[in-house]
Amino acid sequence: MEEILNIVQGMKPITLDEMSGVKLMNRIDTKYLVTEKQLRDILLRIRNGYYAQEVEGNRLSPYSTVYYDTPELTMYIVHHDRHLVRDKVRVRTYVDSHLTFCEVKHKSNKGRTKKKRIAVEPIPNIIENPDAAAFLTEKQPYPVSLLSPHLITAFDRITLVNYDKTERLTIDCNLRFENLRNGNVASMAPLVVMELKQDGRAKSLLKDVLFDLRIKPYKMSKYCIGTCMTNPGVKQNRFKKKLRWIEKLKTMAYG
Repeated sequence: MEEILNIVQGMKPITLDEMSGVKLMNRIDTKYLVTEKQLRDILLRIRNGYYAQEVEGNRLSPYSTVYYDTPELTMYIVHHDRHLVRDKVRVRTYVDSHLTFCEVKHKSNKGRTKKKRIAVEPIPNIIENPDAAAFLTEKQPYPVSLLSPHLITAFDRITLVNYDKTERLTIDCNLRFENLRNGNVASMAPLVVMELKQDGRAKSLLKDVLFDLRIKPYKMSKYCIGTCMTNPGVKQNRFKKKLRWIEKLKTMAYG
């Protein structure tokens, strides 16, 4: 990771305030799963076309997210069973900026992701916050009384923005999971999840580099993969191929 951070430190900075025009709250997301070595090669090729977000002098920011679900893991099962329209409920804490948000991510049958959120105080169960409960009642379809904390995902994020400010790239490293219902933990290190967020199909230097390196999009949900890795008994037939590829890629990265 040290070499990766050195490359990012050499990129032009962008502040949180300057990022305000690149929120992309209604967007198309494209994920990629790469090793740290591949990430280094990618960054070397795009470093002169992207800004690196800087928060209080840091370009690697810790995130912690608590996902909520029903007792039957309905939101997980809906995703597993390939429903096009689906929702996720989470509470995300941006550790560096000391901000916590209750969020609903809605995926439409057109492949568009729309995110709604409100700022909240970090408490163990956000459902006990009246404002958050009212927000969730309005913005997602599940009875709030059935929702409870299920999975923590924690990672360190690098955020890049292209010079035209038409796209944002998040790079999640050191990804680990904790299942709050059974206590199991798991990790995806040293793999890296990259996510390109765009409102449309604009020209992208990153996509050109990925094409040249023969790195293809890789659809995955951190919530679903974390659920599978920490709960082997959950329904996961659809994700077994992805889990095998993750293990193979981890072995290649260590080799």
